[in-house]
Amino acid sequence: MTDLILQAVYSGLLQGGSYALIALGLALVFGAMNVINLAHGELVLLAAYIAYTVESQLGWNPLAAIPAAVIIVTITSSLLYFLVSRVTVHREINSLTLTFGVGVILTNLVLMIWSADVRTTSSTWMQEAFIVGELYSMRSEVLFFGVSLVLIVALWWWLSRSWYGRAVRAVSSNRDAAKLMGINPGRTELVSFIVAGILAAFAGVALFSYGVVTPGYGSVLTVKAFIITVLAGLGSIPGVLIGAILLGVAESLTITLASSALQELAGMGLFLVVLFVMPNGLFGVARRRG
Repeated sequence: MTDLILQAVYSGLLQGGSYALIALGLALVFGAMNVINLAHGELVLLAAYIAYTVESQLGWNPLAAIPAAVIIVTITSSLLYFLVSRVTVHREINSLTLTFGVGVILTNLVLMIWSADVRTTSSTWMQEAFIVGELYSMRSEVLFFGVSLVLIVALWWWLSRSWYGRAVRAVSSNRDAAKLMGINPGRTELVSFIVAGILAAFAGVALFSYGVVTPGYGSVLTVKAFIITVLAGLGSIPGVLIGAILLGVAESLTITLASSALQELAGMGLFLVVLFVMPNGLFGVARRRG
C-alpha cells in the first residue's frame, strides 16, 4: 500500500506542473484586467488538438507542434483580448458572459473539426516508461514537468525584471497610477493575454502527450485553474505551483485509493476546505504583500 501511495503522489506531482501553467495564465489575465477568462481552458484544449493534428496528419512527435500551437493560441488569445477590451460597462460580470460564450464557440469548433472522439498520443517515444527507483511514469510526464518548471521560473523573472513584466504588476496594483507613470494599460493587458496564451499552448501539448483530451475538457481545465488560483492566493507564483501540485496529488490519490469518478470531487473538496480555513489562500495576505 505504501508503494501505491508513493506512486500516486509522484504522478500527482508531475501532473501539477501542467496544472500550474494553466492556472498562471488565468491568474495573469485576472491580475491585469480583473477579468476571469472562462475561455482559458478552451485555449489549452485548442493547443492539445493542434498537437493531435500534427501527429496524426504529419506523423511528427507532439513536441514539433509547440511552435504552431504557440502561434495559433496566442493569436486566438489576442483576439479574445480585443473582444474583452470593448467591454467598458460592468466589466467583471459582462466579461464573464463574453468569455463563457467564446469558450462555448471554441468547444463547438473543436467538435466540428475533430469530432467528439477521445484523443491521445500514439508516440512510443513519449509513452516510454521513465523509472526513478521504484517510481514509474511516462517520459512525456517527466519532460513536460521540467518544461513547466523552466516556464514558471521564466515567468517569475519576466514579471520581476522586465519592463513589461513590471508594467503588468503596476496595472494590476493600481491602473490609474500606472497611467500617470506613462504605462499604456491596453498594451500591457494585451501582453498579459499573449503570455497567458503561450503558457496555455505548452500546457495543451503536455496534456495531449501524456493524457487524453475530449472537446468538453476545456471547461474542466478552467475550473481546475480557478481552484488552484484560490488555493494559492492571488499574486503568488510559488503558491500557484504548490496549489497545482496539491490538486494533482489529491486527484491522483483519489483515483488510486477510491475511484476515478471522484477525481473532480476531490479537487472541489480541497477547494472548499482551503476556502473556509484560509480564505486568502495558502500564501496569506502578508506573503502576497511581500
